[in-house]
Amino acid sequence: MILDETYSLLRSRYKMQTGKLTIAAVRIGVHLTAVKLSDESVGFAGTLSDNCLPGLRKDRDYGDFTPAQIQGKKITDLFDTPKRSSIIDTLRIAVMNAISSGILSSGEYKIIEDKDPIELVDLTPPKTITIVGAFQSYIHTISDTGNRLHVLEFDENTLYAEHRKHFVPASQYREVIPSSDIVIITGLTLVNNTIDGLLSAISPGTTLIVTGPSSSLIPDVLFRNHVNIVGATRITNPDLLFDIVSESGAGYHLFKYCARKICILNE
Repeated sequence: MILDETYSLLRSRYKMQTGKLTIAAVRIGVHLTAVKLSDESVGFAGTLSDNCLPGLRKDRDYGDFTPAQIQGKKITDLFDTPKRSSIIDTLRIAVMNAISSGILSSGEYKIIEDKDPIELVDLTPPKTITIVGAFQSYIHTISDTGNRLHVLEFDENTLYAEHRKHFVPASQYREVIPSSDIVIITGLTLVNNTIDGLLSAISPGTTLIVTGPSSSLIPDVLFRNHVNIVGATRITNPDLLFDIVSESGAGYHLFKYCARKICILNE
């Protein structure tokens, strides 16, 4: 698993003292979740929702990693808990991104500042390009290039009407990804644990990008799985990040007020 391997790498190669780290603050917004750790590092991820009915009284959970039971919890408890929920999955990625933030700033990786990954790839047709997730700006850009475009999504209604001709049900990823010249995968697949299956369908020679608010973790394991570019985020104003998340902010709000895009290149 990509995430398990990345967490193990953080604990071993980078000797992160995860046993001493705790969640000092958390904001869970409609679109994004932000965390601050006890070492002052900050990270965020796309919020994954359970979309479930309210629980019966007998099923209500007041235990670890439920409201009022998150701040102060150890990072090791978050990654070791057998409990499963969308909030726990979201918190794990946000925390991993927070731990990774200092490493990404250390100069160990080749990073291009203030660029989006789409600016670094050749979109000259004829190519087959697959986007995993409804990246509206990417869909708009690529649909105008004359290339063949597939958009893998669970719900066709997440695409604008003029782009629905590109829709492919997410379950059909093994039918379109292997024949694609370029594949762009949303970082939300890290949160919902679907990225491993997607990466297993990539063909040799495909240009592979993982990008989005959730993909700001150390890229070592992604690079070993043939990812060429990771589109990540550098937070420039942590306090404002928390305000924006609390006010239902999305990724594009962050880039206007408190963050910069970076591209991490696999050399």
